[in-house]
Amino acid sequence: MAIIRTPEERFKNLPGFSFMPHYLEIKGLRVHYLDEGRGYPILCLHGEPSWSFLYRKMIPILANRHRVLAMDFIGFGRSDKFTELSEYSYSLHLDTVMEFINALKLEKITLVVQDWGGLVGLRVATLIPEKFSRLVIMNTGLPTGEEKMPEAFIRWREFVERTPDLPIGLIIRNATVLGKNLPPEVIYGYEAPFPEPKYKAGARAWPLMVPISPGDPVGKELKTAREILKNWHKPVLVMFSDQDPITKGVDKLFREQIPSAKDQPEIVIKDAGHFLQEDKGEEIANHILEFIDRTPQAD
Repeated sequence: MAIIRTPEERFKNLPGFSFMPHYLEIKGLRVHYLDEGRGYPILCLHGEPSWSFLYRKMIPILANRHRVLAMDFIGFGRSDKFTELSEYSYSLHLDTVMEFINALKLEKITLVVQDWGGLVGLRVATLIPEKFSRLVIMNTGLPTGEEKMPEAFIRWREFVERTPDLPIGLIIRNATVLGKNLPPEVIYGYEAPFPEPKYKAGARAWPLMVPISPGDPVGKELKTAREILKNWHKPVLVMFSDQDPITKGVDKLFREQIPSAKDQPEIVIKDAGHFLQEDKGEEIANHILEFIDRTPQAD
């Protein structure tokens, strides 16, 4: 079991990312997180193959009025990384988030999730609902393996299977509307945690964990989360972008199946791709502040 850590110099002078790093040790692994502002916590969970850098446009706006935490999953960002795909599991990520919440004694959390942040974070919320006040669900899903996956995802999974050295920067470009207009220093920011292929095992592992057949153990976990969310009455804001072929239409499922999601306005982030935080981070942050303001009873 080889554990590696991205050299710290890789994270120097990243654009818009001058936040102080914080660290926790969870089950012998170093977990990095950002912790800005004061007040009730907003916990932001990233997806694949990004890291807390994805939330850099949102954090200053949210931290003006609240405490904002953005954690790097194991295998991403400044957190420790295994070199072998086999070391990564759904339970590893699930346990990491739960231990993180308990270690920091977080309560009354507004959870913000996107991509794999949703597959992990929403399950955590259904396991320890007493810790959460609100959910903000963006460009993610809860696949059970029983439904047909979008063709765009199948192509993406096949690409990951045959590509040991994932082109992180290219993936970010292709999954944002800004795309080729993203400055080189921003692309470097996304690539910073992954200087060599051996650092990318965690990024490769996640797409291969997505349930694509009935009976998948991860699918069973996510199916349970779905069932619990059907009786979820704390405030939920569903906010997807308009140009994401991977999660297109899933926003409607969340709005239909979660009772309290129907109480919130139907917000669609225009001219944004899969990584909507990169395309429209400031706009999203303001929507979250408005959501918190109109649901004070949740705290």
